[in-house]
Amino acid sequence: MVIDVAGYQVGNGCAPLLIAGPCVLENEESALNIARFMKKTAEDAGFNYIFKASFDKANRTSIKSYRGPGLERGLEVLSIVKHETNVPVISDIHLPDQAGLAASVLDCIQIPAFLCRQTDLLVAAAQTGLPISIKKGQFMAPWDMKHALNKVWESGNKNVLLTERGTSFGYNNLVVDMRSLAIMRSLGAPVIFDATHSVQLPGGGDGCSAGQREFVPLLARAAMAVGVDGLFMEVHPEPENALCDGPNSLYLDQVPPLLKQLQKIRLAYAHS
Repeated sequence: MVIDVAGYQVGNGCAPLLIAGPCVLENEESALNIARFMKKTAEDAGFNYIFKASFDKANRTSIKSYRGPGLERGLEVLSIVKHETNVPVISDIHLPDQAGLAASVLDCIQIPAFLCRQTDLLVAAAQTGLPISIKKGQFMAPWDMKHALNKVWESGNKNVLLTERGTSFGYNNLVVDMRSLAIMRSLGAPVIFDATHSVQLPGGGDGCSAGQREFVPLLARAAMAVGVDGLFMEVHPEPENALCDGPNSLYLDQVPPLLKQLQKIRLAYAHS
């Protein structure tokens, strides 16, 4: 199935989609710098690019954790990024009443993994008419994502992506079953692999999540060999100073060689 996401054709052998940015918006300057760098990097490697950052991280481990600038300021920053860099933008919503305002700025709406079963949220997002990216819950079997998919489809919106981000078995760890990528694709929607959240160690940092960024390239290569339609990555110029998900974010200078390698794997898969 091929769908339209921000003017890009996604699925069924189209150019791969890259959704990337900092986990959460930190400030306007940083967002612009990351978007500009990633736009050129993606173009050079043959990926279509969408800038991603959250305006609010409502599911942080600790109540003291940084959540972001909030809905109004966050959308203002995303609008600036969108128009000054000429790249589409995506962010996640947590409540149905956020959908309309978010849709006035965003090019695609993301549904967080923990909320992928929330019917009212899925319906509200679908009714904006924007493409929807639904992250598979860490507690969900891949075949059960057909129900989340159908909630959006039956609300009149066929432009849906499904995103794999690992499965939780407890003990501050996630495991990726590469079979899930093929299983979710068989449901009739393009599939994105979240290479950085998949190496997160949820709650593993004593009040925050830890991560193992050294495994991001390994999992990304495996997913591209399976034949996914795109990748999701958290990137940051200084992950050790990031306000959210630094341990599983890639350094910006790690991204260009990785994307070029992934494109080679994709082309090899396409010609196999």
